[in-house]
Amino acid sequence: MELEAIPGVGEKTASALAALEEPERALREGDVATLASAPGITEGRAARIARAAIRADHDDDGGFLATDRAREIYRDALGLLQERTVTDYAAKRLETLYPTGVESRIEEVRAFATTAMDQTVDQAVLDALAGVEPLSEPRDVRVRDRALATTDAETYAAAQDAIPELTVELIEDTGQLADLARGYPTVIALDERFTGVTVEGDVRVEPDALEAPEQVVPERTLAFFARNRDILQATAAVHRASDLAAPFDLETLEAALADLDEDGSVVGDEELDRLTDAVDDVDAAVSMAESVANDRLKDAIEERDVTIEGTDLLSLVEQGAGVDSLLDRELADEYDAAIEDARAHLVDALGLTDTEDLARRAFPDDPSYPVDAEDRVVSRLREELTAARDQRAERIKRELASDLADLREPCEAMVSAALELDVELAIARFARDFDCTMPEIGEDGSGFAIDGGRSPLLDVPFADVEPVDYTVEGVTLLSGVNSGGKTSTLDLVGLIVTLAHMGLPVPAESARIGRIDELHYHAKTQGTLDAGAFEATLRQFAELTTNLGEAEALVLVDELESITEPGAAAMIVAGILEALAARDATAVFVSHLAEDVRNAAGIELAVDGIEAEGLENGDLVVNRSPVKDRLARSTPELIVEKLATEDEDGDSDADDDGAIETAVGDGIEDAEAFYGALLGKFE
Repeated sequence: MELEAIPGVGEKTASALAALEEPERALREGDVATLASAPGITEGRAARIARAAIRADHDDDGGFLATDRAREIYRDALGLLQERTVTDYAAKRLETLYPTGVESRIEEVRAFATTAMDQTVDQAVLDALAGVEPLSEPRDVRVRDRALATTDAETYAAAQDAIPELTVELIEDTGQLADLARGYPTVIALDERFTGVTVEGDVRVEPDALEAPEQVVPERTLAFFARNRDILQATAAVHRASDLAAPFDLETLEAALADLDEDGSVVGDEELDRLTDAVDDVDAAVSMAESVANDRLKDAIEERDVTIEGTDLLSLVEQGAGVDSLLDRELADEYDAAIEDARAHLVDALGLTDTEDLARRAFPDDPSYPVDAEDRVVSRLREELTAARDQRAERIKRELASDLADLREPCEAMVSAALELDVELAIARFARDFDCTMPEIGEDGSGFAIDGGRSPLLDVPFADVEPVDYTVEGVTLLSGVNSGGKTSTLDLVGLIVTLAHMGLPVPAESARIGRIDELHYHAKTQGTLDAGAFEATLRQFAELTTNLGEAEALVLVDELESITEPGAAAMIVAGILEALAARDATAVFVSHLAEDVRNAAGIELAVDGIEAEGLENGDLVVNRSPVKDRLARSTPELIVEKLATEDEDGDSDADDDGAIETAVGDGIEDAEAFYGALLGKFE
């Protein structure tokens, strides 16, 4: 797939997509998470790119939604699905589903949706999904204790690209390598020519280091898993609560994550903890060891002080005798014991093993008072402990990173599966919430047949929505009383047709939808249009009727007569219907002028009616399913009929009758005659 051939993808976006491992697969499958991982591409942008790529792959011109109202119906349908997602990813992923007349795309989504409808919706799974999102790559990992070195300019550039977490130095010879080793705890030489060279410091020759970056900079892998720890744990919970099969042993992952701190450092290793504490506690432990020795010597001197011999000893000290010689002569045993106490305390406080001998040398055998540790020895002790700590940390980092690196791709697959499950569950929840079924896709342009359809777009609880049965082939006028449900019936047809052409289930007991290429839905115009707007509307219908060509279309129009005067409107609607019939289009025109339109048409027009069965407590009682070949009675006719019937039964108010008699003059003798005369006008 040529990336720049995708509509909306320019050179910059194509370059970003090309950086992905499998951009063609991600585009073809609508993998929004992978596309959004490309530099500078958001999830919303990724969804639009994926949709464009899918259309290009199916040779779809994207012209199915031909009017603003048709696009509104699609957005409403998409919104109902997105409301049932848990993750932001799934909401964006659903945007790659769109209505189309291309059979291959419809069938592709139908297969996916049919599988999705079989999913069991479990609250435990939904709760776990709340913590799942696409994995993110840490961009702020920097390692200061290591450097890469090479004498080759190409290797230098490759190393900067492959391992940006480390400093890379371009050197000329062994001397510069030695200089570099004095500035970094570890230097990794990438040139084989340095093999066998002896340089002071930790210098490693690893010509293949760029091929295994996780070994050179294990912090990269560790930071990735630390950054995504919560997501991975939530994903593991999704797999445990659902029927998804994990690609590896989840306990292995969880055990590895338990060894990671939030900052990517390794935890849980007792030896590393000991060395870390030892480095941190060197100064405090040495100071305490000095105090232990000095306190013991002080106690020994004070004990000698209570005797004459002790008094003489202090007097000698006051006269300038050397403390070391006095200690050696008078308190040799006590001094040796005090030094041993200091050494034991230091070794014990730092938990020393390998460096115990060095720690013992921190307190010399030569007597002195007060006892002071040798700074040079303490400094070396600190250096050796630090080196041991860093070596231990790096070794276990490498080991853990090596284990986790093997889990990275399976983890990515596991998260992707959980996110896709959310998409499937959204479709399953939609189908369950609105009693949906998978529609039958009939022949091109063969109209539609809906049984038990209920619109979730109405502003009432779905359980209270009355089911509608409606079948249409060819062009049809839909008549009915005010507030009888004509517009909601059009909305229901538009919604079911849109969902069917998205490849999704529809809110009906059953439905057969003829495959079309374009949906034209013209909503009711508010008020009479001025001359310019009226002309523009006629141009739209002229373009519609003349440009259909081989395309199959469904045309839904709500009260087009509102654009102009009723007399002219009937003739205009009749003319449009004649033109659509000549193109073998399927059309439903809602009109209060159905009889006038039928009379004005030069062809036989079907007229269906949404029948009002009467009035009850001032409210219409309506059969919401259109009746075939029936011109529905209007609301005024029903009211007049009600009044006439009531008057015949003697239920009307006498004062009202008198008022009506006065108003109509001598031509009508009473209210009963008045109502009867009005009712006769409707016949």
